[in-house]
Amino acid sequence: MNHWYQICTKDGSPHIILTGNYTLAALEFLLKPLEDELSRETKNQNLYWDLTGIEQIDTAGTILLWRVWKTKRPDRLQLRPEHEKMFQRLERLPAHQPEIKHRDLLWPITSLGKLVLVLWQHSVSLVALIGQLMLDVIYLIRHPVYIPWREISANLYRTGAQALGITALVGFLIGIVLSYLSSKQLQLFGADIFIINILGISIIRELGPMLAAILVAGRSGSAMTAQLGVMRVTQELDALTVMGISHSQRLILPKVLGLGIAMPLLVIWTSAVALLGGMVAAEIQLGLHYHYFITALPDSVPVGNLWLGLGKGIVCGMVIALIACHFGLKIKPNTESLGEGTTASVVTAITMVIIIDAIFAVLFSDVGLP
Repeated sequence: MNHWYQICTKDGSPHIILTGNYTLAALEFLLKPLEDELSRETKNQNLYWDLTGIEQIDTAGTILLWRVWKTKRPDRLQLRPEHEKMFQRLERLPAHQPEIKHRDLLWPITSLGKLVLVLWQHSVSLVALIGQLMLDVIYLIRHPVYIPWREISANLYRTGAQALGITALVGFLIGIVLSYLSSKQLQLFGADIFIINILGISIIRELGPMLAAILVAGRSGSAMTAQLGVMRVTQELDALTVMGISHSQRLILPKVLGLGIAMPLLVIWTSAVALLGGMVAAEIQLGLHYHYFITALPDSVPVGNLWLGLGKGIVCGMVIALIACHFGLKIKPNTESLGEGTTASVVTAITMVIIIDAIFAVLFSDVGLP
């Protein structure tokens, strides 16, 4: 280690002379040992530091010496003129003062207030977005030539036709599971025939709309948010504004209308496939024939349940699209905000679907039940 510094006595006072290269490449494996040895030498307050023998020094070497000196230049120091600027820059850095964190006893109230403020801001933005869409609808009714038929058709295809596979698979499996578990319980009481009532009411009224809405919120809702977010990142939304093209008319309204049309169709499809899965399981488990199942289903399930499921589908579809577009427009032009916005969009949409289902269950508790 003495290759890097030496201690001698000149004019009756101790001197420490640093030589060689104090760069990261030269001190790669010696930074910690050298810092420890030099720190021991700094205990001598009368030590004279001679750095004129240093040939090359970079940021690593400068910070090494600055830490050895406890962020304070020694009283007796000799430097090369070209090295002086590096230490002057360190001297101008503000001294780091550790923050003293005081425990806030009101933090639950503060956190709740912040949450309420965020919810209020999102609610105001959603109301403004809905108002803008209503103005766009009035404008398009007066000027039918500007109705974006292609955009509506494209969104109807992406959110509806392309979702048939996943909704059919999930619906079929849910129907099988529900029918299998229900038939096990009904066999204990000799009430096998009531499997039709259980499957019909639960799937057409509740599970069909809920499954379709949750799958669409996770699939199509996230895609809408990501699309608008990427357009924000790539400044395409700004380009549309410069060209005088309305975001709401060309981007948001087609998505809301497309998903509002596609959702009830997906609800019918999901419910039908789920009933098919339940019918297959009932045939295997209870020996209930397909023909009897199909014949007895209209008598066991009033048609009001079908209209209730379709109404849920329309409302959930438009709400999912509104939430997805809202969070998509809120995304900032960076990739981190894109991920956070997409996640928030999906979580909020699924939560709203469950809330809407609960509201429908309370308001229409007497509708469609025998």
